[in-house]
Amino acid sequence: MTALSFDTTRRYVLGLGCERATSPEEVMSLVFSALEMAGVAPEQVGGLASIDSRRDEPAMVLVATRLAVPLVFFDAETLERETLRIKNPSDVVFARVGCHGVAESAALAAIGPDAELVLPKIKSAHATAAIARALLRKE
Repeated sequence: MTALSFDTTRRYVLGLGCERATSPEEVMSLVFSALEMAGVAPEQVGGLASIDSRRDEPAMVLVATRLAVPLVFFDAETLERETLRIKNPSDVVFARVGCHGVAESAALAAIGPDAELVLPKIKSAHATAAIARALLRKE
């Protein structure tokens, strides 16, 4: 998967992780909490990112649809390459899915090397969310 493209208005990516069959309502609530905590408006979000094993999760699809943004997925190997840039690496997550973090890693991977984490992972009962921002280069 290649990084998403960004402009000055939609330069944030929400990284999401969740347990199987997490309710869409729980994930939406977490997403809006994350946006509020980061001071990011929904219309500033340029995409949603997660691990490829969650490709068919209804909650992921619902959030992307409600925010009207692309949904991108990465394999565990790609997410593991982001470990040095994440704030909350987890051996438990690594044992379960093969990378040390999903939400933070996916948000960073979706943007690429010109990304910074603006909201480290937050949790609900069954899901995680993080927000990364694309650093805009001067032309």
